[in-house]
Amino acid sequence: MKKRIGLFVKNDAEAAARADELEIFLRESGAETIRAETFINDEAQPGYGAPSTHIETAPDDLFCVFVLGGDGTFLSAVRWIGENNIPILGAKFGEVGFLAETTDENLFASASKVLKGEFTTELRTRLLVTGMRDGKKLTEGAVLNDLVINRGALARLASIKTYIDDYYLTTYRADGLIVATPTGSTAYSLAAGGPVIHPAVEGIVMTPICPFTLTNRPLIVPDSVNIKIEFEEGSSDIMATLDGQSGFSVTDRDVLYIRKSPHPVCMIQIFEQCYFDLLKAKLRWSGGRI
Repeated sequence: MKKRIGLFVKNDAEAAARADELEIFLRESGAETIRAETFINDEAQPGYGAPSTHIETAPDDLFCVFVLGGDGTFLSAVRWIGENNIPILGAKFGEVGFLAETTDENLFASASKVLKGEFTTELRTRLLVTGMRDGKKLTEGAVLNDLVINRGALARLASIKTYIDDYYLTTYRADGLIVATPTGSTAYSLAAGGPVIHPAVEGIVMTPICPFTLTNRPLIVPDSVNIKIEFEEGSSDIMATLDGQSGFSVTDRDVLYIRKSPHPVCMIQIFEQCYFDLLKAKLRWSGGRI
């Protein structure tokens, strides 16, 4: 039986041209291809059930998915896969490419190895975010990187009441709060002063954005906990964003529940690269003076 391989491509001329070449290569190698592209609807207004990216679910019988694009495209591809246990490989066509396993130059060599089964996989934790209003479920989605709660255009602090396994933790008075996976610890959470967490560490990091109380520091909790977030009476003009892909407004009537998803992302590994080497390369760390 022919292998069916998905191609998820950045909406970019260079990436699209390279995807055309990859499709030919894969078909000549005896595989079938299914192709999808990111599509941003600039006119869409974020709201419950109104994602900013048009995504249809990938077929559940795919052997793997190649992603040609940056980290944003990779996150869109993860949403495309949904709950399916489909291995995924990123090829860097963006700026940073933290989630990419290979580059444009090594794309065909990597594809050849995948077709031959010469790869391993690594499971990456996702978080499941459920939004409730007046006791009714309004939205639910999984994130590989983070849930970001932040205030809108009005310059006032958000009051974010946070519970861990129903134990009241604190009320963050801040510009917002980031709840991130280890994979997402090198994204927005890092820019907001959060720690870098190795992907093998089973934890969730909660990073306040510009907290009013300076002692409210980033907190790492076990990924076995259930996090509940409520908003103080009168709260408005607050947005919740999933992986930077979809967003919805929240009010004091809403409650957000965050827990570890039962469906991790299965990331393909071809090259035995050390995670710390990746950090050094992407974050431009130096062992001495620059």
